[in-house]
Amino acid sequence: MDDFTKTRVTKIMEKYVGTKIPKHLQNQIKITFKIRGNNVTLLEERPAYIGEGWTQLDIAQFRLDQNKWKVYWRDSKHKWHWVDDIKPDEDFEKQLKIVDKDNRGLFWG
Repeated sequence: MDDFTKTRVTKIMEKYVGTKIPKHLQNQIKITFKIRGNNVTLLEERPAYIGEGWTQLDIAQFRLDQNKWKVYWRDSKHKWHWVDDIKPDEDFEKQLKIVDKDNRGLFWG
């Protein structure tokens, strides 16, 4: 992922995660993201059941492949699977909106 795309995606994700959870719940749940190489992973964080800190749960992953974003979901065995009915698209925001809407219940349950 080139620097321009990374900067653009970072701004989009910062705005998204900043507005997804109401302020009064942010001490109980957070939505975050990480970028590694050509992958952007959307994460849910909750306070650890035992001990301090937060636990992370992967929600979705966006992979830039041949200038198009593919969307993946993660199963209970921590394997990523391409969501084949979400067509790869050059528009990252479009893919994020599809994940946010989650018509199939793959991401948000």
